[in-house]
Amino acid sequence: MLISCSGPIKENLENIKPLAIKMVRKTSLEPLWDELVRCHHYLGHKKMPGANLKYLVFSHKRLISALSFRAASLKLKPRDCFIGWSASQREKNLMRIANNNRFLIPPWVKVKNLGSYLLSHIISNLKKDWYTHYGADLLLLETFIDSRFYKGTVYKAAGWVHAGATLGFSKQGTYYQYHGHPKEVYLYPIEKDFRSIIGCARRPFKRSKPREIKYPSKEQIKMMLTYDGWDPNLAQSLDIGPRDLERLGQKLYEFFQQFHDCFKREEQRVISVTYLKGLASDLEAKSAEPIALRYLGGNAVRPTQHFLTTGIWDEEALKAMHQKELSKIIQAEDGVLTIDSSETPKKGNESAGVSRQYCGNLGKIANCQSGVFLGYASGKGYGLLDCQLYVPEKWFDANYTLRRKNCHFPPDLSFKSKHQLALDLLEKTEHTGAFKARWMAVDSFFGSNNEFLDAISKNYYYFAEIRSNTQVWTERPKVGLCPYKGRGPYPKHKKPLEDSVAVSEIAKDPLLYWKEVVIAEGAKGPITAQVARLRVIEKREGLPGKECWLFMRKNQAGEIRYALSNAPKDIPLKEMIGVSAKRWSIEQLFKEGKSCLGMDSYEIRSYSGWHRHMALVFLVMHFLLEVRIEFGKKKHHNPSPGQAPAYSCPI
Repeated sequence: MLISCSGPIKENLENIKPLAIKMVRKTSLEPLWDELVRCHHYLGHKKMPGANLKYLVFSHKRLISALSFRAASLKLKPRDCFIGWSASQREKNLMRIANNNRFLIPPWVKVKNLGSYLLSHIISNLKKDWYTHYGADLLLLETFIDSRFYKGTVYKAAGWVHAGATLGFSKQGTYYQYHGHPKEVYLYPIEKDFRSIIGCARRPFKRSKPREIKYPSKEQIKMMLTYDGWDPNLAQSLDIGPRDLERLGQKLYEFFQQFHDCFKREEQRVISVTYLKGLASDLEAKSAEPIALRYLGGNAVRPTQHFLTTGIWDEEALKAMHQKELSKIIQAEDGVLTIDSSETPKKGNESAGVSRQYCGNLGKIANCQSGVFLGYASGKGYGLLDCQLYVPEKWFDANYTLRRKNCHFPPDLSFKSKHQLALDLLEKTEHTGAFKARWMAVDSFFGSNNEFLDAISKNYYYFAEIRSNTQVWTERPKVGLCPYKGRGPYPKHKKPLEDSVAVSEIAKDPLLYWKEVVIAEGAKGPITAQVARLRVIEKREGLPGKECWLFMRKNQAGEIRYALSNAPKDIPLKEMIGVSAKRWSIEQLFKEGKSCLGMDSYEIRSYSGWHRHMALVFLVMHFLLEVRIEFGKKKHHNPSPGQAPAYSCPI
């Protein structure tokens, strides 16, 4: 059964009253409760043995909540101390306590104070139904709050009392197993004089010392990787079924074994593989703390942060191994290297390299960090190879000395422009010989720098995006002294005797020939655009420069992108169209990285931490590429040689 709703419910509490609270256990509505909780509660739903009651709450026939109560825990130290009963008293009165084990307000319901209101008003229904079904008068309610995800605000507002925390054990058959995630215990006395009814007095509760972090075994890691949730957007983009989705955890574990030797200790391997899963999970925030809390417990937060910032392991060796394995998958004759920058908005001024600068995410000047990224794309797929954090020049002033120290800057680090950083990344990758290409594609920031283009033109044909107001000539102009105008000094410097023209004006020429072509094979079929190209003369420092290609691509909305290329005059149009499509691969990686893989979710101030986080993001992207290729082959029974999986390609 699928759960749907007619639309979001965003109203004041008074406007949705009266509320109808219906007990649905063993009624025709019970499957609705089961499916709602299974789909939308973070714990899901399994068969509930023993005493239990299930409730659905409606407002004017609109479903707004699901709750359930079951028999209380047999032994619970914080609760037992709060009550003060003896073992015999507990045995006699345990059925007079109910455990609120599920409480769900669906994501489409946004009503302030609804949760605390429901907890207060369901008690009369619960008391009556509990007595009807189990013959016991309720005295007390209990619930557990997982502090990794929730703060218990709703229960506090409803008058529930915090009694302590569990020890982090769960019952497995006839014995208890330590899982490392203590939960906060909240109680609600239905009868104020419950102790006199039982005949006991409250005992002091002493919280046990927190256990030392106990890293999970290999089998436990495999189970966690398999059954913990994946990002729903990611699962959808992979276009695979539920059975294949369950196999992703095992595949991630097997994938990670390639990088096993990049870490010095077993704890680092455990943290790194759980961090990879956390980046691809359904966590709302994908930084060190929530990932550690979800998979390894509260005691692992500091070790995970240390692992990213000052832990002793070599992220450069990790990236080198990543490049080596990735090249086996995607290196091809039609390969194109790509360069682009990516920014992450930041509050405060203490994170490494943060400054007011242009932020591509926001499209304006803002406080952010910026990094330069090198990627590679071919007909087989694409991935990020390397990156470098851009550190503005002011960070190297004397008044930033303490900030550099706090951010763990390398002592030999010096200022480099983004163009210099890009050339360094390119040189480092060329040295490995892992990715061969004859094309380099860059965005308009890099494409507008002539020195940078001259540097890469020594080894590559460049495909450099340019701004629409870039000036060129359609024919080489004559250069000479301008005619004397009869006053002032005589002209001494030679200038072009014909005016240049903006590339946007060239695109308006009605005689320009536009050809409709297939840019890429998208997930929903061929992606088409109109393209045009012609030879033009660059304008450099006011003078005519080299002859080059002006390439223009118009999408279905009529938006035009412009690029210059130093490719030879006889280069086939088909090849330039392919390079144009591959230019967008790096932006597609940024889009997926930020929407699904926590690329911009880090909460790390250190220079090394930024690079380590990005290296692990590269690994997740690498893993997902392998998954796409594998499942893509299964969907195509007779794939052509070297056939790549379908990707979305913005035009």
